[in-house]
Amino acid sequence: MELLQSTLQNIKQLNKEVMEKARERVDALCKPPGSLGKLEQIAIQLAGISEKLELDVSNKAVISLAADHGVYEENVSNNPQFVTVMQAIGFAKGFTGVCAIAKAAGAKVVPVDIGIKEDLPKDSGVIVKKVKYGTDNMAKGPAMSRQEAIQAIEVGIEIADEQVKQGIHVLATGEMGICNTTPSSAVLSAFCGCDPAIVTGMGAGVDSLQHKIDVIRRSLDINTPNPNDPIDVLAKVGGLELGGMAGVVLGAAANRVPVVVDGFISTVSALIAYKLEPKVKDYIIPSHLSEEPGAKIVNELLGLEPMLNMNMRLGEGSGAALAFPILDAACSMMNTMTTLEESHQYMLKIMGSQTV
Repeated sequence: MELLQSTLQNIKQLNKEVMEKARERVDALCKPPGSLGKLEQIAIQLAGISEKLELDVSNKAVISLAADHGVYEENVSNNPQFVTVMQAIGFAKGFTGVCAIAKAAGAKVVPVDIGIKEDLPKDSGVIVKKVKYGTDNMAKGPAMSRQEAIQAIEVGIEIADEQVKQGIHVLATGEMGICNTTPSSAVLSAFCGCDPAIVTGMGAGVDSLQHKIDVIRRSLDINTPNPNDPIDVLAKVGGLELGGMAGVVLGAAANRVPVVVDGFISTVSALIAYKLEPKVKDYIIPSHLSEEPGAKIVNELLGLEPMLNMNMRLGEGSGAALAFPILDAACSMMNTMTTLEESHQYMLKIMGSQTV
């Protein structure tokens, strides 16, 4: 709890003075004002986060946290739970979707076992930070204890801190956990006070969407999570990787590092972080709009507008990795484009006495 509290206290507002200077420079660049759209806003946001006009996000990492879920017992997924193990090891070996996209973006993937049901081979390459061997079945009681929820958040903070110390300039959240759209939909339902049918989709595959919705309704009825207490919501109907990703968001903000969130599950985790400390919103860069029906709702709750709409719903941090080159472009715009005045002076210099 001490790490969580100190992290929350270390999250500060963006540097408004630097942002204003960045805005002035962006508006003065050799282009019509506003013509580069969201790229301009991202550059200004990055300046406010780093407190620098010279931007650098060259060192990138996707933190992909893996965990299992007790609610799998309720047949809310038709995929074998062992896939969580397979994909977690795949993260370390570079076999998965997020690894392929991260490689193209020049980013590394950091795989973390925060709650897989099984012990991984010692040479798996996965960082082991296991809080417990999967959550309990939330359809029968709390998914985890309050202390375990806090511990999951603190694992994410620890990983974020470690990556920043290693020189990472931008983090992204990713996850793996068979049936984890079920707790994600439950968490979102608890926060927005809406019926699960509004925010629940098919996820990676389920035989009956109505059954999945009914399980979430039952979980909410049994546990009665308090929407004003984000740790209570996480503990009762959440997941260990959701807590871990919330911790990554908090840790990034405390270190003044931008964090790119992936799709539905990652954004629900960002909502948990936001409920704990609203200032984290300024450090979040949304990547893509997931195909899950709750994705639009959770982004609206956070007041975020994802950059991409690629009809993706893989998870793992894949959409976040896909958005990394956009951040690179925003930095290049800020660092290499000249202002109109600079261009004019350059032309005067090279053309001598000729009229410019």
